[in-house]
Amino acid sequence: MNRRTAFLTTLAVTTTALTLTACGSEEPDAPAKGSGKETLSTASASSAPASDGRPAIDLPSDLSYTFDWPKTGDKERDSVLADSEQSIKAVDQAIVNQNALDKAYLYYYEGEAASTTEKFVQNYVDHKAGITGSYRFYAPEVNVDKDGTASFSYCEDQGKAYVKYLETDKIEETEVTAKSYVSYHTSLRRDESKGVWVIQEIVSQSGSKKCRP
Repeated sequence: MNRRTAFLTTLAVTTTALTLTACGSEEPDAPAKGSGKETLSTASASSAPASDGRPAIDLPSDLSYTFDWPKTGDKERDSVLADSEQSIKAVDQAIVNQNALDKAYLYYYEGEAASTTEKFVQNYVDHKAGITGSYRFYAPEVNVDKDGTASFSYCEDQGKAYVKYLETDKIEETEVTAKSYVSYHTSLRRDESKGVWVIQEIVSQSGSKKCRP
């Protein structure tokens, strides 16, 4: 699955490295530093109440997020950024809930993206693993077409995010490497019935030079 696309981590006590990819492709990469412009959210809260028919996102306090995504001033592009933020957190909620069919992420993903995300979350469930730590997202590039579709690329820094084994509460603290930085590219469409940008496809690459600091 390509949301944390390619969250390279050791999900077995046996040091077997599993590439947990959310919706799509290769492995995860990190972000590029944002500009000094106003950002959509910085060190944003982990939880958000349900609104406008959207599912509530409720995440534990040991997860934190920084979205270094400058506002564009364009209503549609800013809505892509806002909906993408919620889609990221929705996938993490599925991991926390240990539910590969959690309704919150299915609200934001469809088709191939939903299928790969289900497999991504199931990988955590199978290993009785959760997540903890902090995530940073940056270097957003968003384009909206007149036909109601959009493309969105961004980076993620997973250097301070870790796998947590639920049965023992053991946290697998891994070293920061090039693979801690992941690049993502998503294809979206505007679902007018929900008023939401839905992700149809997501591809990721870990160790992306574009995302390294």
